[in-house]
Amino acid sequence: MGKVAAQIKVMPQNPDVDLDALQERLEQSLPEGAKINGFERDDVAFGLVALLPTVVVPDEAGGTEAVEEAFSDVEGVESVEVGDVGRL
Repeated sequence: MGKVAAQIKVMPQNPDVDLDALQERLEQSLPEGAKINGFERDDVAFGLVALLPTVVVPDEAGGTEAVEEAFSDVEGVESVEVGDVGRL
């Protein structure tokens, strides 16, 4: 079984959310078998900055679904959206 890398766009609830703390909470929320392979930040608008973690997960049924659900439940997260996905 291979692995899949996906860049996920995580939008904070507002511009006042501490992105470093949010990044830590995202890392702690990862389901078993998933890992984060780096973060980027994207200036969206009006001081709002999205986090763009690249997540590596096993290539199996469900793909990034468990990671998306875990990230959605993290305090300070407004929305989660999968961007680029590719096999490793």
